Amino acid sequence: MEIYFSIVQRKVVTPNDFTSLDQVEDRLITFERRYNETARPFRWKFTPADLEDLLARIEQHEQKEHNLQQHDDCDHQPAVLDPAA
Repeated sequence: MEIYFSIVQRKVVTPNDFTSLDQVEDRLITFERRYNETARPFRWKFTPADLEDLLARIEQHEQKEHNLQQHDDCDHQPAVLDPAA
């Protein structure tokens, strides 16, 4: 159902150029009729394995960010190389 609302927002109510609620109603009814005649099932390409991979990458990214923040919070200064050496 969430997908349908997204489609309605993109294809029906944007741009919001209505001058009355009757216009909104007419456009929604017209869209609903056309959509019900032509709609087909979605073919999802994003698999459960893709989701697991994405979540693992997000976790790795968050861990790197956390490690960088911990490093930035350290009180010690990085060693400076002696240019004469």
